[in-house]
Amino acid sequence: MQESPIYSRTYDLLLWLLPQATKFPRAHRFGLGERVARRALDFQETILSAGLAPPAERRTWLNQADAQLAQLKQHLRLCKDLELISLGQYEHAARMLVEIGRLLGGWKKSL
Repeated sequence: MQESPIYSRTYDLLLWLLPQATKFPRAHRFGLGERVARRALDFQETILSAGLAPPAERRTWLNQADAQLAQLKQHLRLCKDLELISLGQYEHAARMLVEIGRLLGGWKKSL
C-alpha cells in the first residue's frame, strides 16, 4: 500500500475528534458522541481497506468512504448547532474534513 497523506490527515482528525466527543454532555455523549466517533473510525477503516484492496475493488471502497465522510460532516454540523462544540472547533474540524475530502477526491479521480 502506497502511503498517502489522507491516512495521516485522518489520523490527525481522530486524535482531535475523539477527545472532543468524550466531552459531550451526558445526554449526548452516548448517542451523538458515539455516533461521531464511530463514523470517524469507520471512515479510517474504509480508506485503509481501499488502500489494501485490489485495484478493481478500490473504487467501491472509496465511494463508501465518500459517503461516510459526508455523514460525518453532517454529524459535526449537528454538534455545532446543538452547541456541543464551539464555532471555532467546528471551523477547525471543517477545515480538516475539507482537506481530507480533497485528498479522497484526488484518489478517486486517479483511478
